[in-house]
Amino acid sequence: MAEEKRDFYEVLGVDRSASDDEIKKAYRKLAKKYHPDLNPGDATAEAKFKEANEAYEVLSDPEKRQRYDQYGHAGVDPNFGAGGFGGGAGFDFGDISDLFNFFGGAFGGGTRQRNPNAPIPGEDLRSRVVLSFEEAAFGCEKEVSVNRVESCPDCHGTGCEAGTTAEICPDCHGSGYVQVQRRTMLGVMSSSQPCSKCGGKGKIIHQPCKTCRGQGAVRKAKRITVKFPAGIDAGQAVSLRGQGHAGLNGGPAGNLIVSVDVRPHPFFRRERSDVLMDRDVSFVEAALGAELEIPTIDGKVKYNLPAGTQTDTTFRLRGQGIPYVNGRGRGDQYVTVHVTVPKGLSDVQKEALRRFDKAMKGEPLDTSDPPFGKGRGLFEKKKKK
Repeated sequence: MAEEKRDFYEVLGVDRSASDDEIKKAYRKLAKKYHPDLNPGDATAEAKFKEANEAYEVLSDPEKRQRYDQYGHAGVDPNFGAGGFGGGAGFDFGDISDLFNFFGGAFGGGTRQRNPNAPIPGEDLRSRVVLSFEEAAFGCEKEVSVNRVESCPDCHGTGCEAGTTAEICPDCHGSGYVQVQRRTMLGVMSSSQPCSKCGGKGKIIHQPCKTCRGQGAVRKAKRITVKFPAGIDAGQAVSLRGQGHAGLNGGPAGNLIVSVDVRPHPFFRRERSDVLMDRDVSFVEAALGAELEIPTIDGKVKYNLPAGTQTDTTFRLRGQGIPYVNGRGRGDQYVTVHVTVPKGLSDVQKEALRRFDKAMKGEPLDTSDPPFGKGRGLFEKKKKK
């Protein structure tokens, strides 16, 4: 009868003024302590588990708790008005979820079981190399050192000593999982969990391979030659199929992915497949024009600088850039000209610039003035000698 039940606050071990969090915490503690799975065959623990569930069912719902505080057990009895457990109001499915996580998925398998003996692809292996500007431009070959997992050469990936085989697990019959039934607050639920006998592998190795200790794989240091195509740039990578870590159960090996960094050049800069550079020219070369010798990644080439070239002018050398990585053509080279201002001029040079400035302004020139006239000019001194 309802009157014979223990006080729900006493069942959970909390005061009547306890908060919702305190009630929930107390309930979880009792549920874990008296759960039937942790106390198989213990009728007392099972009774206490049910009692805790009933107490929490009422005290976790504000409306039911109010009726319980006012009328006692009669206030939440199914025969007392609209109360009780039949309506399901206030049933906290979040608490069921907590119990589900704690007891390992007792309310049914929500995950798909994986065949432990199915082929599993190996993981990719990653490395990084640094290329010079020219190596990236024209392509090259480099040896890359890696430490990768390979199939055991002695057991060929089986994990068994030569002449022996693995036994199919008698508990899970090779599936790696076993079905477990649990009694919960919602009834008897069935779920699957990894087989404890074989550790979820589906097979038992009685004589493990001495080389790999039953793992079927070993780790080895390898040197692999990697070919980098012409035109590869920093941030790009080369992938070598099947050169990564070995797969399991006959699965394919992963790939070796080698990323590229490029060392900066002393005066070349790269923009995609174009090469950029700066070139200083004198005032006279810029004014009168000149034949310049321009360095490129292929060697030096001649370029006729037009007369009157202004500073920061950029000219293009077609086809002198980086080869396209697809092998179809190449970029250009762009040269930006910077006109330099001479420093440390002699008196003669300064006078020549002054006369040049007068000529540019249209002012008359006095041919008797040094250095062209008589007096202490340079030409006059040479004439006397």
